[in-house]
Amino acid sequence: MLRSAQRVLAVLASGALLAGCAATDVGSGPASGDGGVAVIATTTVWGDIARQVVDCAGIGSVRTLMPVGADPHDFTASSKDVVAMAGADLVITNGLGLEEGLADSLDAAQKDGATVLELAPQLDPVPFGDHAHDHEDGAVHAHDGDDPHVWMDVSRVAAAATIIGDRLAEQTGKQDFARCGTEVSDSLKSLNDEVVRILSVVPADRRILVTDHDAFGYFSDAYGFEVAGVVIPGGSTLAQPSSAEMAQLTATVKDAGVPAIFANTANPQALVDALAAEVGDIQVVDLYVGSLGPADSGADTYQGMMRTNAQRIADALSASAQTAP
Repeated sequence: MLRSAQRVLAVLASGALLAGCAATDVGSGPASGDGGVAVIATTTVWGDIARQVVDCAGIGSVRTLMPVGADPHDFTASSKDVVAMAGADLVITNGLGLEEGLADSLDAAQKDGATVLELAPQLDPVPFGDHAHDHEDGAVHAHDGDDPHVWMDVSRVAAAATIIGDRLAEQTGKQDFARCGTEVSDSLKSLNDEVVRILSVVPADRRILVTDHDAFGYFSDAYGFEVAGVVIPGGSTLAQPSSAEMAQLTATVKDAGVPAIFANTANPQALVDALAAEVGDIQVVDLYVGSLGPADSGADTYQGMMRTNAQRIADALSASAQTAP
């Protein structure tokens, strides 16, 4: 088992090298538009929520730094991006260490006068320790700091829409932004109810997730799941598991009898595929976690992303219940 885990780690190292060479194209939308507010968001998720608020108000534009498919942990900004952030009316970030590769650029933009709104610290963040995982050896593997993956709980994103609208109203004096923040928030509250309904088909004893990295703590808390294990330790996709951790995870997955490993479309999947091959008789299900999906993917908006994720999880885990003896 240990030798197999070492082979898996070698696959991860090569995948991480390729990921580091990925392009960092700027996302959609101009930095300034019709004379209204100019907003820049770091991730595609927050870019989409900000876009919905600004489009509702009809005064301004939103630009997203990260392209679709980018890993928020690994993305770095160009010098043009830093200049654009400094010239924007508002820069929206997740915060809590999510945008690891943007930390220096965001600091530089703030020193140049950018107004930065960090959303995650305002959305009742939970320490990683509260998402700790019990392993077969009885140890609890927790992580330091607050978990930044708040957008995996739709109700928290609903609160974020209100925060965005209120901040833009405060900065511009235009109350349409506050009204639109509330409208977007209400639509997201309805989406949260829809996600609950989609997932309701999964029996209680099948609500077990194994994921590529520790991004599903808020999702599990909100929708009644348990994270049995993660392939990459810690909340970042840039960490590497030890051989012992990989061997232990393989044993955990086999003993739990879970039917699927859930992978992030924004990350290289070589390690997840290798784990699945080691376990055998298990499927790898792609989810949109770090980024929205491309056009026509069904996940090119935040609402579509969460519906798609919920449906894929429900299909994978409820199907296993139907075929279980």
